[in-house]
Amino acid sequence: MFGLADLIALIISAFIILPVVVFLRESGYLLMSLILGVKNPRMTIGSGPRIFKIGMFDVRKYYHLYSWYSYDSLKREGKFAYIALYAGPILVNVIVAVSLNAMIANGLFEEQATFWNRFVFYAFYYVLFDAVPMKTANGMPNNGLIIYEMLRYGKRTDYNDEPFLPSTSEVEEQYKEDSEKIEEVKEHLKDQVEEEQENSNITKSKEKEMKQEIEEDKQEDKEALKKVKKQKKEQIKEFKDNMPEQDTEKETE
Repeated sequence: MFGLADLIALIISAFIILPVVVFLRESGYLLMSLILGVKNPRMTIGSGPRIFKIGMFDVRKYYHLYSWYSYDSLKREGKFAYIALYAGPILVNVIVAVSLNAMIANGLFEEQATFWNRFVFYAFYYVLFDAVPMKTANGMPNNGLIIYEMLRYGKRTDYNDEPFLPSTSEVEEQYKEDSEKIEEVKEHLKDQVEEEQENSNITKSKEKEMKQEIEEDKQEDKEALKKVKKQKKEQIKEFKDNMPEQDTEKETE
């Protein structure tokens, strides 16, 4: 049965072990490219808006299972360099997994054995899906297929002239374009909100003026009604005052 301990293990795997394993995998590209003389390397951790960038490390806002590597060019190129670059992630995860497994087998990490066993499991998991030649869900070749095609045909997969790893300069340009678009959308939304607020203020102001006008009209009507009532009272009084005089005149006659 899935219990609290399993839930905690799942959270640890999802938010600690898997992201670290992915980072180690991408660092395989970085280490191998440094040996091959890389120009403008970039390790991007996470996705979304940039939080900060220190040297070659670009840290993004949304952190979860997503790290990737990019570069502009290599000084050493050719068949060996191409194979070595894409073998880097496989070798790093194999070395880390085998080393940790040997330490666990020799009694190290006894108290944290469950954690490190799970770490080794996921490291080998990525090695398996990196090393066995296949195409991924988006139709792109994995590292195993890239290496296999180069060893068998001496050419890039699908006779592609460009590396599958992106260019750092192009990534940076794309990021700037995306950031500018986001800022434009934000400005547009801000203008819309301000316009709506202005319209709302105008509407409120008009509503206030209308209420004031209605109140003034009511006051004027009240005053006019008072005047009419006063005039009627005066007329009635005048009429009453004149009535006895008319009766006296008749009696005299």
